[in-house]
Amino acid sequence: MNQVIGTATVTLLLPLVMVLAEETEPEENLEKTIIYLLECVSKSDCTFIRNGTPYNGKQASVHIRRKYQYFKKEIRTPEDFIRLAATKSLQTGQPYMVKTKEGKELRCDEWMKRALEEYRKAKKDKKEQKDSGQQSLPVRPG
Repeated sequence: MNQVIGTATVTLLLPLVMVLAEETEPEENLEKTIIYLLECVSKSDCTFIRNGTPYNGKQASVHIRRKYQYFKKEIRTPEDFIRLAATKSLQTGQPYMVKTKEGKELRCDEWMKRALEEYRKAKKDKKEQKDSGQQSLPVRPG
């Protein structure tokens, strides 16, 4: 009787586990993602404003990298990185700002979250493209 219940349970749960496994993305490489975000800042033509002082992308990335090193043990996700290292001044509490070439100002954390979304979308698109290419089997000449 127990064996029948066990077999029935496995039979019922196996499809659910398989669906969940397919839908679960492989864990994001935190270090690579943070390096990408730091490079976005460094290569950006935006002006980064910290405590009222403007900085170019390279200067801003150096500062954010230092804060990353300071908070590294507390950072588990890219969102943690943005929240702890790229949101506001620890000294004044003022939010870090970004001014685009067009003159639009937005908070640095919003700017970085957009960069993170674009990065994740590009990775997802690349994975889907790769997966669809793997599914097609080569046709052998008859």
